[in-house]
Amino acid sequence: MKTTKLLLLITVFFSGVLLAGDKEDVIKQIMTSNDYLNKNKTNMSEYSKEGALEFWSSGGLMHEVGPDGRSDEYESFNMSIKHVEVVILVPKKAAVAMYYSEGSMTPKGSKPVGHYMTRVTQAFVKENGEWRVRASHWSPIMGGAGTSQTATN
Repeated sequence: MKTTKLLLLITVFFSGVLLAGDKEDVIKQIMTSNDYLNKNKTNMSEYSKEGALEFWSSGGLMHEVGPDGRSDEYESFNMSIKHVEVVILVPKKAAVAMYYSEGSMTPKGSKPVGHYMTRVTQAFVKENGEWRVRASHWSPIMGGAGTSQTATN
């Protein structure tokens, strides 16, 4: 009986150690990326060395994004991230984040989006000690708008 309790205690302890920090690190990555975009009006490098597949909030077909990420530029960008939930799929290796993005933006060369409001699901992989985006799906919430962008060029 003591052996079973000890084994259970060790299992619980080590499973907690394996997950410790992953959720917080993914959330930090999301918030850092959003802060960078708000400040610099362009995306920071956060994509996997394999690139990513994405569905954009503007609709349309699936986009392949290379390892260098999207080269979006904005005249204005003011976005908030809300209610981030992270599911660790493989500790220290793979995670999925789900959250809301809300605010306003004006992509260069496109119409302004005054009330951008979308749900986001992103798959992250850990590469060289950093969480990187491998897939994204952005879908507008009723009453909100998606982006006006339709292509990676």
